[in-house]
Amino acid sequence: MWPDLIAKSKEGGADVIQTYVFWNGHEPVRQQYNFEGRYDIVKFVKLVGSSGLYLHLRIGPYVCAEWNFGGFPVWLRDIPGIEFRTDNAPFKDEMQRFVKKIVDLMQKEMLFSWQGGPIIMLQIENEYGNVESSFGQRGKDYVKWAARMALELDAGVPWVMCQQADAPDIIINACNGFYCDGFWPNSANKPKLWTEDWNGWFASWGGRTPKRPVEDIAFAVARFFQRGGSFHNYYMYFGGTNFGRSSGGPFYITSYDYDAPIDEYGLLSQPKWGHLKELHAAIKLCEPALVAVDSPQYIKLGPMQEAHVYRVKESLYSTQSGNGSSCSAFLANIDEHKTASVTFLGQVYKLPPWSVSILPDCRTTVFNTAKVGAQTSIKTVEFDLPLFRNISVSQPLMVQNKISYVPRTWMTLKEPISVWSKNNFTIQGVLEHLNVTKDHSDYLWRITRINVSAEDISFWEENQVSPTLSIDSMRDILRIFVNGQLIGSVIGHWVKVVQPIQLLQGYNDLVLLSQTVGLQNYGAFLEKDGAGFKGQVKLTGFKNGEIDLSEYSWTYQVGLRGEFQKIYTIDESEKAEWTDLTPGASPSTFTWYKVILFFVGLDSMAISSWDGNSVVSVNFSWTFFDAPNGENPVALDLGSMGKGQAWVNGHHIGRYWTRVAPKDGCGKCDYRGHYHTSKCATNCGNPTQIWYHIPRSWLQASNNLLVLFEETGGNPFEISVKSRSTQTICAEVSESHYPSLQNWSHSDFIDQNSKNKMTPEMHLHCDDGHTISSIEFASYGTPRGSCQMFSQGQCHAPNSLALVSKACQGKGSCVIRILNSAFGGDPCRGFVKTLAVEAKCAPSSTTSSSQL
Repeated sequence: MWPDLIAKSKEGGADVIQTYVFWNGHEPVRQQYNFEGRYDIVKFVKLVGSSGLYLHLRIGPYVCAEWNFGGFPVWLRDIPGIEFRTDNAPFKDEMQRFVKKIVDLMQKEMLFSWQGGPIIMLQIENEYGNVESSFGQRGKDYVKWAARMALELDAGVPWVMCQQADAPDIIINACNGFYCDGFWPNSANKPKLWTEDWNGWFASWGGRTPKRPVEDIAFAVARFFQRGGSFHNYYMYFGGTNFGRSSGGPFYITSYDYDAPIDEYGLLSQPKWGHLKELHAAIKLCEPALVAVDSPQYIKLGPMQEAHVYRVKESLYSTQSGNGSSCSAFLANIDEHKTASVTFLGQVYKLPPWSVSILPDCRTTVFNTAKVGAQTSIKTVEFDLPLFRNISVSQPLMVQNKISYVPRTWMTLKEPISVWSKNNFTIQGVLEHLNVTKDHSDYLWRITRINVSAEDISFWEENQVSPTLSIDSMRDILRIFVNGQLIGSVIGHWVKVVQPIQLLQGYNDLVLLSQTVGLQNYGAFLEKDGAGFKGQVKLTGFKNGEIDLSEYSWTYQVGLRGEFQKIYTIDESEKAEWTDLTPGASPSTFTWYKVILFFVGLDSMAISSWDGNSVVSVNFSWTFFDAPNGENPVALDLGSMGKGQAWVNGHHIGRYWTRVAPKDGCGKCDYRGHYHTSKCATNCGNPTQIWYHIPRSWLQASNNLLVLFEETGGNPFEISVKSRSTQTICAEVSESHYPSLQNWSHSDFIDQNSKNKMTPEMHLHCDDGHTISSIEFASYGTPRGSCQMFSQGQCHAPNSLALVSKACQGKGSCVIRILNSAFGGDPCRGFVKTLAVEAKCAPSSTTSSSQL
């Protein structure tokens, strides 16, 4: 996906790609490095460079990023005497070794800008200023050491530290946040950098889905450059997917879509991508003035209105750029409620609330952050092809005189609730989870035996009480089994456990399964955070008092049998003892499921089936495919399942969980005013995530293997594979909108006649490989409503639909000028006219190829 994502970023106006370096991905075992496949960072950097873009490499090596353990390898916590991110020799030795490894690799591959490569900037540490006070003087000393260490590597490009107000003079301190216009570096000699503009937010299992309106993002970016900003980066521009067990925690979902301009499937999120593209173009029109002036002139325009002017002295300004571009201005209205009319350099400008207007020549408004003319795209997932047919046993089929078989549907295999390998061990006491698992698995089994006397049974019956399992503190999930039966589950982050249990007279097997759902990725003292249990673990309510389970012998087993036997891979799956699963089977816990994916195609063929007595001919449409037809991204719908993990052809798609978000907290979203993570939330009352990205490159020509491990029970027969695409696009552009910035150049600021010819335009665009199949609605006049709910107003040009259809239908994209003459004249004098359009997109092969 990398080349397409980089190309879409460049098309959107990006100059620089920024990426983290994930230590735990590149060094999964100490001094054993991984730079292959998705971790081929050299290939990624070279792709960026070959696309004509620069790169900011954030080595860290702590990255946070809602990534497992903040990007630290778990083996790091086992280094004797280590303390993370402080003046600690063992940590500094390991950190320096890895950072040097990355810098040396980039230099060897000639990837720094002074070598002709794309890397223009590096980052050491990450948001350390947020936790520095926890370490006292040792924290301050660590910051100075990290800066010196980085500079001594002679990378030859600047280094930055974000969220680090005390960054040494040799390092540029940068801002992270929703707004950074008020941020200033700690020295006048440093440029004003914004390393993370949070244009969305991450989601947690059982939580709402955060959204951030594009009007507010554009406002924040424009304000940053208005007030002296030099470098700005979106976090995230492409969010992506945290495949496998790479999601951090606790409880962060597998999707890292982040409401980004490019979604996790690689599709454009509109209007966010398009509106920001126009913003970037507007700022770049101001570039000659922005880079020539040390600081802008401030002009107060009203109680909550202001201008910042970048004016170049003629003696310092190249005449080649044109006099019109020697002055650029940003006009801001920070009032959250009222539109304001302001006078600037003798002209009156109307500023919507919470908006910035950009004037590249200090006269002409080319963009306002609150006026969105970009199209809206409605993305859907659709059921292209059924996952399987409801056939519980194989049936012999005669196809062209050859016996074949319809594959069975789902097959199943139980995960043992007991010791299953020779790698188990028995020891007295309750051990910490990560010390045992080393994060090779989410799961750690603890098994012991409790002897219950007849006196205990009588005591419980007489007092009508039950024994209780008590644990001082636990994270993330605890499953409690007694004598092979699941009797309780606890979910939380360092919560107390009080679970009544039922025991029989004699010996009882007690199994405690602790699970992680992403390791802690943020905060101080990560090496001490751990997982599993903290404090006392005991049984209470016995006749002779409580039982301290730390005095018991426990047998420990890491992981799942199916996990370590790799039954999710094609080769190993065939060796496992699967059984058929019937459609009416009851939901089962701790169960593996597998199916060979095949899809019903469009070709019908006659099939003869032997029913035991005679050959019966039936018409049956079926063909084997690797994925839904076309090139649309592929998603796995796991909404019918509970909690578990999924693999396709051995690739770990990630954790899944149909935990439901609260029903309240979602409502109408107003872009005006400061954004926060609970503002503009969506998806209330629904599972946080049900769709899981399957990259097409992970699918093969036929017989794709899907394997699930299900913990809580679900219905695999309702799982389906879907394709994701933009089927509906809408746009509203009025006479009051500004001309598209695709038509502007610096020379236009000199030739006033060329500017006067420019009119607003509507741009419609389907996904790559798709064309506009139909125009569902078009009205030039005073249309009402919004996308998918448009209706004609009192003023309507009757030829609107015909004209738009002629201009757009059968094309991948089209442009319509917002002019009365284009629609046969003014349909209603004295009114501001608007064109509203709703169109359908379809794969190019299914639409007309005519170009109108």
